[in-house]
Amino acid sequence: MKSLGVIGGMGPKATSVFFDRVVENTVADRDQDHIDMMILNHATLPDRTEAILNGREELFLEAVKKDFKLLEFAGVSHIAIPCNTSHYFYDQMQAMTDIPIIHMVDETLKVIDQKYGENAKIGLLATKGTISSGIYEKECGKYKMQMYVPTEAIQKQTMDIIYSIKADKVIDPLELEEIIHQLIFDEGCNCVILACTELSCVKISEDAAKYCVDAMEVLVEQSIALSGGMSKKSKSTAVYS
Repeated sequence: MKSLGVIGGMGPKATSVFFDRVVENTVADRDQDHIDMMILNHATLPDRTEAILNGREELFLEAVKKDFKLLEFAGVSHIAIPCNTSHYFYDQMQAMTDIPIIHMVDETLKVIDQKYGENAKIGLLATKGTISSGIYEKECGKYKMQMYVPTEAIQKQTMDIIYSIKADKVIDPLELEEIIHQLIFDEGCNCVILACTELSCVKISEDAAKYCVDAMEVLVEQSIALSGGMSKKSKSTAVYS
């Protein structure tokens, strides 16, 4: 077993959900079967969307630098960052440490490529920062898939949902489900990426979820596997394959 470092706080609720899902999805009969995690809930990190849109990337990078030092001291083998927007800074962050950072964006697109293949049309639900950064579009091009960016109206709806969750307001899952169905049935997308960890906190119906690939879920699976654990999903696949 290897230990996992987590740079969280972006936002705190999403970090809590990430931790819960790692625990819930790990095959374990006792405490010792779970993976060791060092979680830094660095909630005061500068807003990633604002840093990108205002050209103040250095504010975020300077603030997150010490987190890598702490995780190096803790001796973790991999680092997970449950925040899609922060992966705009992936190369700069990886340059700060020799510990491999799990690339949440690339791993998510790998899963989609394996399921849908080339020329798939992918809907993207994310922060304005993630959309503006073009990180998903750039990585998507490597797999010869088409990224569909929502209209301004849908993007505003998505941002309202994201920041309402950050503000601990009650969210009607139907609002998110309607957006998902619009991308699938009106825009002709093969699937929709839930590319903001706040969106992963919304309990959508199974009918809506079947059209989605949740980037947080992909990160959870990779985190368990790279830490030497076994996820319930991989166990199920092994049994029935």
